[in-house]
Amino acid sequence: MNVIPAIDLRGGRVVRLLQGDFARARTFDEDALALARRYAGAGARWLHVVDLDGARAGRPVQLDALAALAAAGVRVQAGGGVRALEDAERLFAAGVARVVVGSAAVRTPEAFAGWLAAAGAERFCLALDLRRGDDGRWRPAVDAWQAEADTGIEALLDRLRAAGLRHVLTTDIAQDGMRAGPNLALYRELAARWPCFDWIASGGVRDRGDVADLARIGIAACVAGTALLEGSLSLEDLAACSRAA
Repeated sequence: MNVIPAIDLRGGRVVRLLQGDFARARTFDEDALALARRYAGAGARWLHVVDLDGARAGRPVQLDALAALAAAGVRVQAGGGVRALEDAERLFAAGVARVVVGSAAVRTPEAFAGWLAAAGAERFCLALDLRRGDDGRWRPAVDAWQAEADTGIEALLDRLRAAGLRHVLTTDIAQDGMRAGPNLALYRELAARWPCFDWIASGGVRDRGDVADLARIGIAACVAGTALLEGSLSLEDLAACSRAA
């Protein structure tokens, strides 16, 4: 079970949003580069970075910051505003090891399948950000979580499995930033139906107990943001999980 520290950037500052709401942003008095180096020093293998400005703009914005983080001694997976293969290539050029794609993959899975073929499945991660409707069905959110797609996740995942997709980062938006624990039922269902993917859980992770629970149901990794920033998941915990991964 690999714990991936998360850094969300807005205007160059480290922030966390509650349930993806830009009006409910919490800014932390942390320097992003110093924070990345601390995580790397604790043994983190990957860093998950969200360019929130890019997500709203529909194109990557904070390329200089991403380049600095990619040079901090840890591999970076980053997303936010990636709408075309050219956007992904700009991130690769900045040193990003894996590009996270949400809206573009959900809306145009055939085009995203072409990206996987062009650059390789290891270079991409699908961001499957989900809200549960009144009918009980999970639907992907798009456009920085400001809208929902009509696409069902079953057809989307089956199509991208056939295209060779390997990494899927899934967020239950209702849990994101709320410190209420991850949605274990959702992740258990996804991992059981599509064991071919390396699932990365995002949203709600509080402590090592949550990490252990996710590991028990077959999740490959989890993203931790607020828990590391506030200390309920310590650098020592991060080091221990990294050694075990």
